[in-house]
Amino acid sequence: MDLTIVGCSGSFAGPDSPASSYLVRSEHEGRTWSIVLDLGNGALGHLQRHVDPLTVDAVLVSHLHVDHCIDLCGLYVMLKYVPGGSGREGLPAYGPEGTGDHLVRAYGNEEIEDVPGVFDFRTFTDREPVVVGPFTITPVRVEHPIEAYGFRVEADGRVLVYTGDTDLCDALTPLMTGADLVLADAAFVDGRDEVRGIHLSGSRAAEAAVRAGGVQRLMLTHLPAWNDPEQCRAQAAAVWPGEVELAKPGATYTV
Repeated sequence: MDLTIVGCSGSFAGPDSPASSYLVRSEHEGRTWSIVLDLGNGALGHLQRHVDPLTVDAVLVSHLHVDHCIDLCGLYVMLKYVPGGSGREGLPAYGPEGTGDHLVRAYGNEEIEDVPGVFDFRTFTDREPVVVGPFTITPVRVEHPIEAYGFRVEADGRVLVYTGDTDLCDALTPLMTGADLVLADAAFVDGRDEVRGIHLSGSRAAEAAVRAGGVQRLMLTHLPAWNDPEQCRAQAAAVWPGEVELAKPGATYTV
């Protein structure tokens, strides 16, 4: 199972990276299966560097903040209007309650009727797995101001965890336990961002991974452009016993 960081800037697209989006691929039954975790602002353009979006098998949206979902509007246009009539219908799009309605409003025409035909919208149920080819994806409700999920992605005997946007909460333990790689929100900086219930800091991400047990690798993501990545890494390293990795836009990692 391979993970490509399409975008990892937190809260808004930065000068060096789109907002949140992650491409996960695995070989199965003679072909490459691809899923996209989140599609924030700016991500659709960079996604095309790594995969033809018309071939993606499913999109999974952690929550409905702009920096995680808004480029679904562009993907709708691509899927529907690609020249030559080679687009597709019914792309599975998983998300919180109301994802389809949210997309229609964001597109700017509340009477548009064919968005649900281009996308096959499916609503998450907390801790109820969904299967896409070789992937089993378990959405776990986490702590954020709106309905939000982390994803536990299993394939090829490996486990990738993406926390989405969350603060420290009990749900992170079953989400992270035994993961080969945890891709963790670290938007907040200790000593600067004191509000709770929104994001992890590097230290809180590390605390959650240590508490869960069995985590092999910790990678920080969702860092806003105003953060110093090395400060976030240092705060995590004060808690995490191994190497703290930073997500790099455009990089591909084997899980």
